[in-house]
Amino acid sequence: MKLILKNTANEFIKSISFKKFDQYKNFVEELNTVENLSVANLITSNEKINSSDLSNFKLTLEKLNIKFSHIYSNNRETVLSGKSLKISSTLTKSKDLKNELFLYPSYQKKDIVHKGTIRSGDRISSNGDLCVIGDVNPGAIVSANNNVYVWGKLLGIAFAGENGNKNASIASLYLNPLQLRICGIVAIGPKEKPKHQYPEVAILEEQKIIIKPYFSNSK
Repeated sequence: MKLILKNTANEFIKSISFKKFDQYKNFVEELNTVENLSVANLITSNEKINSSDLSNFKLTLEKLNIKFSHIYSNNRETVLSGKSLKISSTLTKSKDLKNELFLYPSYQKKDIVHKGTIRSGDRISSNGDLCVIGDVNPGAIVSANNNVYVWGKLLGIAFAGENGNKNASIASLYLNPLQLRICGIVAIGPKEKPKHQYPEVAILEEQKIIIKPYFSNSK
């Protein structure tokens, strides 16, 4: 079991490992010594945690000005307990809980390559570029400080230029998103499905998001 701590810029601060959920009481003082904490994600495997215990943990974090953001677990009851407290909770396969790229990619390195489908409720982010080799399903969110590349179907939500990069872009082999955002400018995806068979890229022009065919010399 791990508690992953990050700041508002989605930058990794530290992780704390512990064997049993109730052991979180042992590292409260450690959390209190870390400055500028804001978000915590809990990663837990094969442990059933009820809503009462999660609620107490959530209150403990809130007293330290830490938002309990997300739970990744392979236990269905733990996920349901989290959702009952309005904590984003994802039921995850055991093998994926060990996949650091899936769990906290933006903490590992600047540019991220993610292989596989990103499902509804999942979020992948990068401090640099993000390249997804697979589909981004409706309800999933991908984001990057720079560019987002989806070598598959982009059907969910994509954010690029999160750090204010106006030259950031969002490219996909099949661009049919629910929403796009580049450097704070938002566009809603088209109602009709694309009829063509070529990749497209979304860029900023005159404070508007426009979509063009994506070629090697595209912006």
